[in-house]
Amino acid sequence: MILGFSKRKSFEQAVRAFSPDLYRFAWWLCRDKFVAEDLVQETFARAWKSWDDIKDSAATKSWLITIVRREHARLYERKQFDYVNVELEDLQIAADHEPIELFEMENLLGSLPLTLREPLVLQALGGFSCAEIADMLDTTEGAVMTRLTRARQALRGALTGQPARRAES
Repeated sequence: MILGFSKRKSFEQAVRAFSPDLYRFAWWLCRDKFVAEDLVQETFARAWKSWDDIKDSAATKSWLITIVRREHARLYERKQFDYVNVELEDLQIAADHEPIELFEMENLLGSLPLTLREPLVLQALGGFSCAEIADMLDTTEGAVMTRLTRARQALRGALTGQPARRAES
C-alpha cells in the first residue's frame, strides 16, 4: 500500500514539474494547442503504465520528451490531419519583444524542416545538451550538432536576407 502511494506521489510531482515543458515542446511539434494538450495527456498516460520501470529519476524529463515525440509521430501514422488555426493572441510565448517580432520568429522557426527545428527547440526551450537530444532523437551527437548549426545558419540567413551557406565537405 505504501509503495503505491509513493509511486502516485512521485508521478504527481513529475506531472507538476514537467507538464509546462512537455506542452511547450508538443506545441512546437504540432502547432496546435489542443493537439499539444492531447499529446501531453497521452504521454503521461503511457508514462504511468511504465512508471515502475524508471531506474534513473534524473532522466525522467528526457524520457517524457521521447514519449511526446513518439506520440506525435503516431498521429501521422494514423493519418489524422485535423488542423485548427491558432490566433496570434492565443500563443503563449514569454518574451519582451514586439508581437510582430514574435510572430516573425515563430514563422521563421516554423519554416525550418522538422529535422532542424526539433533539436533547436529541444536545446533552446528544453535546455537539453547535444548528448541528451541525440538520445531522444535516436541519432548521434554529431548529427545533432550538425542540425543545430544548419538550423542557426538558416535562421541567420533568413534574418539577414541571405541564403544559408552549405558547409563545404
